[in-house]
Amino acid sequence: METIIESSKVFYFDWELDLLHWFQSIHNSFLDFIVPKITFLGNAGWFWIAVTALLLIFPFNRKMGVQATISITLTFIICNLILKPSIMRCRPCWLEEIQMLVKIPHDYSFPSGHSNASFAVATAIFTRNKKLGIPALVLAACIALSRLYLFVHWPTDVLAGTCVGICGGIVSYFIVEYIYKKYSKNTSVPRLW
Repeated sequence: METIIESSKVFYFDWELDLLHWFQSIHNSFLDFIVPKITFLGNAGWFWIAVTALLLIFPFNRKMGVQATISITLTFIICNLILKPSIMRCRPCWLEEIQMLVKIPHDYSFPSGHSNASFAVATAIFTRNKKLGIPALVLAACIALSRLYLFVHWPTDVLAGTCVGICGGIVSYFIVEYIYKKYSKNTSVPRLW
């Protein structure tokens, strides 16, 4: 851990640390039990990848599934392959010793991958189906907030991950619409959805 901290950048706003300490002050046995379960849904994006796979399997949701695939792929590249290794921001749990409810992550902090993946897929769903999209966005928000409760991300990490995810969901909508219109004109090419 020492090597990671030495190679990372320590920068945060005072209000961020204050907000994280406030989250520490509301800890109780119920939240301590449920919040790690909520954050687990965002681990490596597995839940959102599973949702995307289900959307791709069922023909009536395939267009939504293709959009979710594009969204989560684009935002993964931006957040995990470009921003995290470029910015190299340390996590709050690397700086302060607190009682951890989850394993301390070893990758860099900015932006939050959990927030990014969650909002990328939830926004893609919302742009196609409001009834499914609203619960998806609520779950995405819960996963994002869980990262603050667990002291593994700074608030600006979560905010940035959320913004990139939402933008990815919106951009992927226009990409899918463009592809759909292009291929629907050419009847010799089989449609994906």
